[in-house]
Amino acid sequence: MSNDLYAVAAEDFCLIPMGTGEPSVAGYIAECQRILEKSGLKYKMHGYGTNLEGPWSEVTKAIHDCHLAVHAQGTPRIATDIRIGTRTDREITPGTGNEAKVKRVEDILSK
Repeated sequence: MSNDLYAVAAEDFCLIPMGTGEPSVAGYIAECQRILEKSGLKYKMHGYGTNLEGPWSEVTKAIHDCHLAVHAQGTPRIATDIRIGTRTDREITPGTGNEAKVKRVEDILSK
């Protein structure tokens, strides 16, 4: 097993710019999405955050880089909620962690 765990930051990677003086954070979140696109990791934005998956070190680096980019836009404070899941009992094909979880529940519901 590799020393770098495969991480799935699911549902709760939610970066919250604070002290911006404006009610919308969409521009800051768009900048973070640009960072995630450049990271090469599998990600999917949703209404209250972003699903992100890949090797632990790359996932945490991408979140770190989002913080740097949003601070560079003049945001004095950022709060981020993160939920990360790892598992060692089976191999996860890179890029399929979140999709496999959703598909498993959908398969159960379709029966």
